[in-house]
Amino acid sequence: MTLTQSLLIIVLLIAMSAFFSLAEITLAASRRLRLRQMADEGDARAERVLRVQEQPGHYFTVVQIGLNAVAILGGVVGEGSLSPYFARFFEGWMSVEASENVAFLCSFIIVIAVFLVFADLFPKRLGMSDPERIAVRMVGPMLVLITTFKPLVWFFTRSTDMLFKLLGMPLVRDDKITSADILAMTEAGARAGVLAVREQQVIANVFELDTRLVSSVMTVRDNIAWFLHDDPESVLRARIVAEPFSAYPVCDGDIDHVLGYVDAKEMFQRVLSGQPLAFDQGLTLHKALVVPDRLSLTEVLEQFQQAHEDFAIIVNEYSLVVGVITLNDVMSTVMGDLVSMPDEEQIVKRDENSWLIDGVTPIQDVQRALHIDEMPHPDDYETLAGFLMVMLRRVPKRTDSVSWGGYTFEVMDVDSYRIDQVMVTKT
Repeated sequence: MTLTQSLLIIVLLIAMSAFFSLAEITLAASRRLRLRQMADEGDARAERVLRVQEQPGHYFTVVQIGLNAVAILGGVVGEGSLSPYFARFFEGWMSVEASENVAFLCSFIIVIAVFLVFADLFPKRLGMSDPERIAVRMVGPMLVLITTFKPLVWFFTRSTDMLFKLLGMPLVRDDKITSADILAMTEAGARAGVLAVREQQVIANVFELDTRLVSSVMTVRDNIAWFLHDDPESVLRARIVAEPFSAYPVCDGDIDHVLGYVDAKEMFQRVLSGQPLAFDQGLTLHKALVVPDRLSLTEVLEQFQQAHEDFAIIVNEYSLVVGVITLNDVMSTVMGDLVSMPDEEQIVKRDENSWLIDGVTPIQDVQRALHIDEMPHPDDYETLAGFLMVMLRRVPKRTDSVSWGGYTFEVMDVDSYRIDQVMVTKT
């Protein structure tokens, strides 16, 4: 075999090896979401790639047969064609035996280097650049090869399946996408500049709805503006002026005996039209949606949807009212800083190393602001005040402090056992 023929065979083997390397990396790197999108747009090849990903055993068996066969042939052809020329070159400086050894080493290094660059590194980097687009082009020829080498494929696949079963390992790839996977993708998109940081935060807030309890965003009992059923019109007018809200619970005797609620819009319409504000003179009393305080925000949204309401009374296990929540409260949690006003901020950054935080701030918001990954006993509280109570094992007093995660939490103001302000300092 002449040198030219040997070099042509080596080039052909490199092309074959590059083909199999490209087929391997593109199938492994292809994202199912992108392939599904391509399939829905009418690309039948994407559907075939999806089916291969579900059962990739035969596919990778052909890839490995091809790669190993080409590697062996490449070594044989390369060493046999290049060694004689190197041997003659080195015979002028060393013995025949030494020149043959050096010639073999040189041939081996050159063949390995050429295969490594052109048959492995280059095709794999090329495949990683756009795996889905290349995978749909590779799947057709690969399926033909799978059919052609079916006996070999069956033998090696069965052998591999038996090994997997002996080791107790799954035979099918788990392609379930979790919320953590989606959040990781959005964080990567935000770092790459594809997704705005605020947009990424909104997505993260949506996934938090399932872990945050309704008590973390409700208007607490002490801050509820409510009416008695027999309150005169002057009291109703004064209350809505002093404490403007979208809805007001209407009670019988005290706040724990809720009869329903009245919509603020309806009250304003009656005032503007000159109609009296009295429940016995046409002011509508709506039936209140009552939910337990251990529901998540996702569950509250479902309750709102089922009841076609946007206002709910929250009660504890003793049927005592602990707060109220509106649909706007939940959506404000999702939108975060996009809708919060400066005078409503619960977390105020004083400088690079200190923050002033309201005691009722949800602990998830505190963790996000301070970049704290974990909190102690996270199931025992929902707010910063609850965190301090759990850590101190008593009702905190002014100047009490707790250290955690590289921060010191110092109570600055307490009003009737309620923690108003907490100074957080980076230690």
